[in-house]
Amino acid sequence: MVMLAEKAQPRLTIATEAIAENTQTIRCLDWDRDRFDIEFGLQNGTTYNSFLIRGEKTALVDTSHAKFREQYLAILKGLIDPQEIDYLIISHTEPDHSGLVKDLLELAPQITVVASKVAIQFLEGFIHRSFERIQVKSGDTLDLGNGHVIEFVSAPNLHWPDTILSYDRKTQTLYTCDVFGMHYCSDHTYDENLKAIEADYHFYYECLMAPNARSVLGAIKRMETLGEITTICTGHGPLLRHNLQELVRRYQTWSETQTQGETTVAVFYFSDYGYSDRLSQAIAHGITKTGVAVEMLDLRTADIYEVRELASEAAGIVIGSPPISGVVGADIAEAAIGTIKASVNKKQVFGLFESGGGNDLSIYPLQNDFKELGLKQIFPNIQIKEVPTEATYQQCDEAGTDIGQQVGLKKAIKQMKSLDSELDKALGRISGGLYIITAKKGDLNSAMLASWVSQASFEPLGITIAVAKDRAIEALMQVGDTFVLNVLAEDNYQGLMKHFLKRFAPGADRFAGVKTQPAKNGSPILSEAVAYLECEVATRMDLSDHWIVYATVDDGRVSNPDASPAVHHRKVGNHY
Repeated sequence: MVMLAEKAQPRLTIATEAIAENTQTIRCLDWDRDRFDIEFGLQNGTTYNSFLIRGEKTALVDTSHAKFREQYLAILKGLIDPQEIDYLIISHTEPDHSGLVKDLLELAPQITVVASKVAIQFLEGFIHRSFERIQVKSGDTLDLGNGHVIEFVSAPNLHWPDTILSYDRKTQTLYTCDVFGMHYCSDHTYDENLKAIEADYHFYYECLMAPNARSVLGAIKRMETLGEITTICTGHGPLLRHNLQELVRRYQTWSETQTQGETTVAVFYFSDYGYSDRLSQAIAHGITKTGVAVEMLDLRTADIYEVRELASEAAGIVIGSPPISGVVGADIAEAAIGTIKASVNKKQVFGLFESGGGNDLSIYPLQNDFKELGLKQIFPNIQIKEVPTEATYQQCDEAGTDIGQQVGLKKAIKQMKSLDSELDKALGRISGGLYIITAKKGDLNSAMLASWVSQASFEPLGITIAVAKDRAIEALMQVGDTFVLNVLAEDNYQGLMKHFLKRFAPGADRFAGVKTQPAKNGSPILSEAVAYLECEVATRMDLSDHWIVYATVDDGRVSNPDASPAVHHRKVGNHY
């Protein structure tokens, strides 16, 4: 194994290892990265994985992030003369995997790029040089010799529209890039410790793959035609070998659950333009938190019949404004917008955002058109004028949650009526307290009224809180995050309860007009609280509609010794 380290922070290292016959991995380990892609928080860093396959000819599968430029190219030159590389297989063109394509082609212009049609188009847009290419789709093969025949599987929308999977028949190895990956950095090349990685694996799925659950199921079905798969080489995190079947099964189970919803929200975006990919993914993530299915469709390459079907059947429509002109696919997107307007009906709801590409189609005429057709707008227009911040992505996430909750309202009401009345009343007799959970992380802050709170341990001091998956604060209560539990007073809780129960617009300041002071961990303490506890999330249990968050208590204080804590009594037990 070869290691290179960079002295400056963040800590960046590279590891190489033989993983199969004539096959090596180049793993770029980004130990300290704590945010990724659409600003999801990371707890364990990430890796960017690249692979070298040698037959009679040699193929490199993906490159790496530009931050590893010097280290990666030095390691690659130590393994092989770039002039001896015949093919560069591009799984997809997101910069964390293709950030060094241009550098590699400058070193070795003889390399033939192998990618999907859409990926080739994207590469032409940012490499700005001619290159040899082979365009592939499902069922196509590339023979490297010595038995290394690479078969390709199209996997659009996982999680970019240009994604392909590559299967080496000789080594029974499948190269999947983002699919089945995770943001998890360690010295272990493989997935031998399932318990250590499963939380990050699920979190990655929820953030990036759940909004494309139907595409996940389609890819898994196409994988079944490849033959036995003994190793899955992902673009992020450990390679899958020890728990491969179990982890693939989980993807299938999660995706089947995700697609069983009676309602769907369609998210239309324009890939590789402005911040459309990331903003649409954040909105889609917010929708999935409500248990509502999401269908994402790229307006750049949209099939007009698919657009018509999705726009007519979805309960909600979200559109990211495409470019007017000057970008490949703009004419297709314009036709798709016309099809959407002709296909919607007054029973649907909608939301709109501009991606900040600089040449966006104005969303105000589209907003007026939808309203005239009788559709209800759920969240205010989101307009991006500058580089999105964490708060921008949080706003998009909350907007997605709002539209998901709206289209899922009928189902929620049906569930409320589903329990036997006596059982419902009996369950409601379980009393709780009244608390406000407050959290701050970077530029983000949020709050939530809670009553399902209990002390859970003495050593260390710990509490549990049930947090509904569609609550905005859930994103700030990942493992390692800190928050404050504010205990409300029995004789002075109505004002705070009323304030934090109201519906906030996406991205709105939940503390406007509320007296607070910062805790040691940075989260707000409510001045009117009878007591507060400063906490850190230690672990989370995944339930059907809630997270059970276990947190250790680091500090606390009683602000008003004479006041008693508020107690909450419910009449029913199957809704708040």
